[in-house]
Amino acid sequence: MNSAEKLRLLRRRMQEQGMDAYVVVTDDFHGSEYVGDYFKAREYLSGFTGSAGTLVVLPDSAALWTDGRYFLQAADQLTGSTIDLMRAGQPGVPTIGAFLAQRVPQGGVVGFDGRTVSSLFARTMAAALEGKNVRFAYEQDLAGPAGAVGAAGVGAAGGVRRADP
Repeated sequence: MNSAEKLRLLRRRMQEQGMDAYVVVTDDFHGSEYVGDYFKAREYLSGFTGSAGTLVVLPDSAALWTDGRYFLQAADQLTGSTIDLMRAGQPGVPTIGAFLAQRVPQGGVVGFDGRTVSSLFARTMAAALEGKNVRFAYEQDLAGPAGAVGAAGVGAAGGVRRADP
């Protein structure tokens, strides 16, 4: 299964959960840079194997942010994936928060696995989305082993809850 097929499965689960965006970070529960296989959902979905990167999936597009250490590697590994490379920190490249603010509708829902997203990153996204009445669905692990695509690429999402209204 290629990245486009994996993203299609994730988008189907996003739609079922009423999400307008889903954010997949590289971290594990402890914020480690180098994570075990269980936490490699970003790598599985995108094909990008670098140790630093964040994938944002929207209903009709996807983008991956990484830093200068990985620009060449990411460009190579994302070729043909339908995922846009965002070279973090470069002129004209929006932050993840700014990107979401431009693309998530008023009153929208942004999903992510809250066990792997740092409080600083969540607060940064919230600040960028302030005034849009966006809700976070942080209980959602749609991309991990029990999520929409999981390590085997199957939909076994039991127990996923929708964000509180």
